[in-house]
Amino acid sequence: MNTAWRKPGAFQALLNVAAFQVGWFACVLGGSLIGAVVAAVILTLHLRWLARPHEWRWIAGFAALGLIVDGSLALAGGFDFGAQPLVLGVLPLWLWLLWPLFATLLHHSLDWLWRRPWLAMLGGATSGPSSYFAGAHLADVTLAPWLLPVQAIVWALLCLALCRCLGGETPGPTDTRH
Repeated sequence: MNTAWRKPGAFQALLNVAAFQVGWFACVLGGSLIGAVVAAVILTLHLRWLARPHEWRWIAGFAALGLIVDGSLALAGGFDFGAQPLVLGVLPLWLWLLWPLFATLLHHSLDWLWRRPWLAMLGGATSGPSSYFAGAHLADVTLAPWLLPVQAIVWALLCLALCRCLGGETPGPTDTRH
């Protein structure tokens, strides 16, 4: 793990976004096997070279949150994954992996957003459902008509919660809040 954390510059922030996008496409277009390999590489490199101390907790927490949120929505009939293999009988691995990949953005390329609650909520309410909509079309997943409005609410509230947790001053290398 990176022991000498420093605030990333523009290059690191762009690299962070690019790595997430590569992971997103690998998961959505490549499916669970390719997505798992690419996500493992991205998460390992992130934790090694970019992560703040204890950031692995956020990544693990988002992995659990993704299973709870998307798993619940899947059990409620929000997704039809066809014949895709499912983790714990509820989600394909590729969809679940998007959650820890998203968590790699929290303290880096999205760090600026958490001090702007209304913008974060608007971004969550639009970007979250847009990602599900695009991913569903690319991965041949059918979405229930009610799912995207529910996702808009879920992601708006999630981003508001992130503002409350992460919206303070940027922590220094000895700060262990995150």
